[in-house]
Amino acid sequence: MFNKKTIEDMRLKGKRVLVRVDYNVPLDGQMNVTDNTRIKLSLPTINYLIEQDAKVILMSHLGRPKDAVDEKYRLTPAAKELEKLTGRKIKKFDETFSDEIKSYIDNEMQPQSIVMLENLRFNPGEKKNDPAFAQKLASLADVYVNDAFGSSHRAHASISGIAQFLPAAAGFLLKKEVEILGSLLENPERPFVAVLGGSKISDKILVIKNLLGKVDSLILGGGMTYTFLKAQGFEIGKSICEDDQLQYALDMIELAKKNNVKLMLPVDIIAASEYAENADSKNVDIGSIPADWEGMGIGEKTAALYVQEIKKAKTVFWNGPMGVFEFEKFAFSTKEIGKAIAESGAVTVAGGGDTLAAIKKFSLSERFTHISSGGGASMEFLEGKVLPGVAALLDK
Repeated sequence: MFNKKTIEDMRLKGKRVLVRVDYNVPLDGQMNVTDNTRIKLSLPTINYLIEQDAKVILMSHLGRPKDAVDEKYRLTPAAKELEKLTGRKIKKFDETFSDEIKSYIDNEMQPQSIVMLENLRFNPGEKKNDPAFAQKLASLADVYVNDAFGSSHRAHASISGIAQFLPAAAGFLLKKEVEILGSLLENPERPFVAVLGGSKISDKILVIKNLLGKVDSLILGGGMTYTFLKAQGFEIGKSICEDDQLQYALDMIELAKKNNVKLMLPVDIIAASEYAENADSKNVDIGSIPADWEGMGIGEKTAALYVQEIKKAKTVFWNGPMGVFEFEKFAFSTKEIGKAIAESGAVTVAGGGDTLAAIKKFSLSERFTHISSGGGASMEFLEGKVLPGVAALLDK
């Protein structure tokens, strides 16, 4: 149950509506948008606001400029892409705020039209959550809408600060994300299986701990598993390992037993002579990695076991690849698990940049129930944290 106000709860006719979107999109060398997924995800909210005769003022960040104007991080390519998708002229400003912008919005801008402010991170007040900067942004509008779930874990001026000065509501994307991810934690259809991969345990510490109180099975793959294996006394060769997390790994194995959760770790791995696409490789049982070799992903027997567990699931959450899927020679494990999740018939939710890249690489995007737009935000949500961008919205 989403307990915050949404745009459907607000009076918007003729209002100036400031919308925080997530247009942090990839660009090529010619400053063209190479993946417009995030822009497409904002369309339901934008279209609704236009239907309500609102003046739509969009703001976003792009990349990591150092609190100053950086030409390669301008939002102009995103504005052009939005024009293509909507068929509407977008008036793009080259500043985040100015008296000229305010005058245009107040006196010249017509209802059902769209303007876009410049990259918020060109202003040092954005990341500092400077109240003065938030207040300037707020002066442009009557209502604030947050539809940038992917940035809602950050207490920035355009995310949480601005809600101190304007009535604040959720857009459709943010509402959908919170409802779907919330249902995983509160009322998943069971069996509920979580599949976690990636290179580091330290990135997933709180997620693993929280999920061990929610899931029926937790499947682990990728680089993080070598820390678990070493903690149990297995030889891991030159595989990636976080020695400062060895005790944590043992603690999580015990917590899984205590909570009656089936914690699945590799029984074999693909080992390689070096971290390279054309390295010599072989499938070996855990503990049999040659001392000067390293693990590149879960092995064939492990993949088969994981697939069988996934087939039993009614709900699956996936974050993190099962190996070095970027190298074609070692993509097998991630591809097999991704396909199994997509074909499981369960409610399937995926999140995280590498996971989304794998899903796209293996053409599985259309077969997931939901692919979260926010990597860091989705993980913090699943850790059980309250996201600043959600907390700042008006309660229903």
